[in-house]
Amino acid sequence: MKVEALDKFWADKSRYDLAEKRFYEGPQKVTDRSHYSPLVSEIAKAREHIQNSLEKIDGVTLDDGSKSELSQRLSQLEGENKDLKSQVSSLSQLLSAVVKRLDTVEAQLKLTNGVSKQPEAAAKKPEASDKDDDDDVDLFGSESEEEDGEAARIREERLAAYAAKKAKKVQIIAKSNIILDVKPWDDETDLKVMETEIRKITQDGLLWGASKFVPVAFGIQKLSISCVVEDDKVSIDWLTEEIEKLEDFVQSVDIAAFNKI
Repeated sequence: MKVEALDKFWADKSRYDLAEKRFYEGPQKVTDRSHYSPLVSEIAKAREHIQNSLEKIDGVTLDDGSKSELSQRLSQLEGENKDLKSQVSSLSQLLSAVVKRLDTVEAQLKLTNGVSKQPEAAAKKPEASDKDDDDDVDLFGSESEEEDGEAARIREERLAAYAAKKAKKVQIIAKSNIILDVKPWDDETDLKVMETEIRKITQDGLLWGASKFVPVAFGIQKLSISCVVEDDKVSIDWLTEEIEKLEDFVQSVDIAAFNKI
C-alpha cells in the first residue's frame, strides 16, 4: 500500500504552473506567438488602413480660397458682419443725437412753464387779499346773530323731544325662570304642607308657578316647584335661604334649572 501511494504523485506540476502563469499574464506576454500570427496580421492591417485614412483627411487643403465654397461662405459672413457693425454704430449715433435733442426740449419747456406760472400766481395773490378784506367786513352782523339764536332754539327743542321719547320708551325688565328641587327629611314629611309653607314666601318681583312631586328613592319624594323672579328685585340666594328656614320640612334646596326670560 505504501509503494502504490508513492507511485501516485504530481511529476509535471512545474509545467502546469507555467501554463497557469502564462494564462494570467495574457496574450501580450506569451513567448510563443506562432498560434496568434493571423490575428496579429489582421490587427496590423486595420491599423494601417486607419492611419492611411487619417492621413488622407489631414492632407485635404484649400489650395484656392476663392474657388472653395467654404472660403466663399466665410468671406460672405465677414462682409455681412462688417455691414452690421456699421449699421449699429450709425444707429447708436442717431439715438444719442435724439436723446440730446429731447433733453434740450424738456429744459426749454420747464423754463417756459415757470415763466408763465409766475404772472398767474402774482395775479391770484391780489384776488385772495381782496377776498380776505371782503370777509373782514360784516355787513349783516345782526342777521347772523339772529340765525345763531334760531339754531340754538331748534337744537334745544330737538333735545327736549328726544329726552321725552326716551322717557316714554318701555324699559325691559330682566326676569329669570327657576325650577327648585326641595328635599324633605324623610318619607313621613307632608309635602303638601311643605309646598303651602313655601308659597307663603312672598316678595315684590317673585311669582310662584307649577309644582309636582318627584320620587327619589326608598319611597321618599321631593318637591319640584317653579317660579319667576325679577333679577333686580329678588336674589336667588335670598330665596333659597328663606326656603331652608323651614327646618321642620326642608332638608336642602337645589336649583334644577335656571333660564333668563
